[in-house]
Order: sequence, then structure tokens, then C-alpha cells
Amino acid sequence: MKNSPTTTDATSKQQCTLTNLYFGVLIFAILYAAGVIFYARKGNWPVLLFWLVLLPGLRWVGLRLSPATSKWRGQGSIEDKVPSSVNKAHVEVAFYSHNGCPFCPIVKRRLEALQREMEFTLTNIDLTFKPQVAASKGIRSVPVVEVGEGRLVGNATTEQLAQLIAGSQTA
Repeated sequence: MKNSPTTTDATSKQQCTLTNLYFGVLIFAILYAAGVIFYARKGNWPVLLFWLVLLPGLRWVGLRLSPATSKWRGQGSIEDKVPSSVNKAHVEVAFYSHNGCPFCPIVKRRLEALQREMEFTLTNIDLTFKPQVAASKGIRSVPVVEVGEGRLVGNATTEQLAQLIAGSQTA
């Protein structure tokens, strides 16, 4: 697969490696289960209830706030560059994501907005429980947008997405 034009350092950091995402889910599951077992065995029901709600809640809040805090964490801004106009593109676009990636929802929203303008077919593939799909496609980080032989990895602007999609028709 050919890659898209080189992106800036800030944008290239705005991706999540699948290894880290899968490892993070595993660690979270182990800690969560250990806490449930510990507090249940102690019979500390108020703390157990707090644990059952608090940990998933904190994880959710952290994930939702991540795009807003990415600039301060050294991952660059998530600002978008919108093209002034786009042409219709009757192509198939594959979007690969993972539930734990904070940049995937951003790119997905951008693709859905472009889809209304460009009228392409969008296929969403969630790799959260499909590591074999990621391995077979050679995907090591998400989000990934694939159109024909072109591929964008990481947080892509609407302009970059439109160029990839429109460029695939001429290839």
C-alpha cells in the first residue's frame, strides 16, 4: 500500500498503536477484576459499588477529554482544515478504528461529513475485537483510512481525507 504525503510531526503522533491499545485494555480488565474480587471478598459493598462505577467512568472521561488535551500532552492540535469545495467520488472508503483511540471518533466524524458531500461508500471496521483483521491488513496504528491503494494513518484533516478520496478516482 502506498502511504499518503508526509504529515507533520504533530499529526503523525496523533495515532494510537494497536499494541498499546490492546495492552491497555488487558491491564484495565485485570485491575478491574482484581478490584471487584478484592472488595467483594472484603464485603465492602459501598466501595465495590464505587469501584464498579468509578473505574469505567474515569476511563470514559479520560478518553473523551483526550482530544481536547492532546495539544498539552505534546500530540499537537486537532484543528481541522476544510477544503473549499469537493467533487463527488464514487469509491469505497474503509475506516479502521479501535474503541480506545481518542482520534478515531474525530476522523470518523470528518469522514461522515465528507460522505454527505462526496457521496462515497464508507465501511467502518472496528478492530477492538478483531486483531486478526489488523494483522492481515498490516495495520499497526489507528485511525486508518484506506481508499484503493492509498492509506492515511492517524488524525487526518478533512482536507487530507478529501484529497485521498478524490485522488483515488484518478489512480
